[in-house]
Amino acid sequence: METEEIKKNIQKGFESKLFLKIIYILAAVIVASAIFSAGVFVGFHRASFEGAWGEHYLENFGTPPRGKLDSVSRHFSNPHGAVGSIIQVSLPTIIVKDNDGTEKIILIADNTDIEIGRDGEGDTSDLQVDAPIVVIGNPNDQGQIEAKFIRVMPTTLGVDAQ
Repeated sequence: METEEIKKNIQKGFESKLFLKIIYILAAVIVASAIFSAGVFVGFHRASFEGAWGEHYLENFGTPPRGKLDSVSRHFSNPHGAVGSIIQVSLPTIIVKDNDGTEKIILIADNTDIEIGRDGEGDTSDLQVDAPIVVIGNPNDQGQIEAKFIRVMPTTLGVDAQ
């Protein structure tokens, strides 16, 4: 009899509104914690790239721009890509002047996809100085971007590159 009564009390507890409220609150806390952790991860990743970029600036570019590294109000550059024009080609690396004025070293691997315009297959021979490009990749510990995808854009508006 006592076992039956205990089972009924436990079943009532699981079916109660208070139990459901507790479950919903725990689920909300878990979801909020996951979102917060994702934000911390992304922020840490971006800040790590920015720190590595600043630490290796002299190795990558020679001399730092005036006030660039000590400016408190500067913004983070995009660690996962660049949009701008090529200023130097020295394969397997290129240097891109990003639209925000920063120069980024792009590392090109054998598996980097290169496309011309909207749908044209390309290769490293299409990477010429002054070519407008979009690069998507991953930052490394030296403040460089390891390219996964490069799109060489048309040089004039209204003309699709083939």
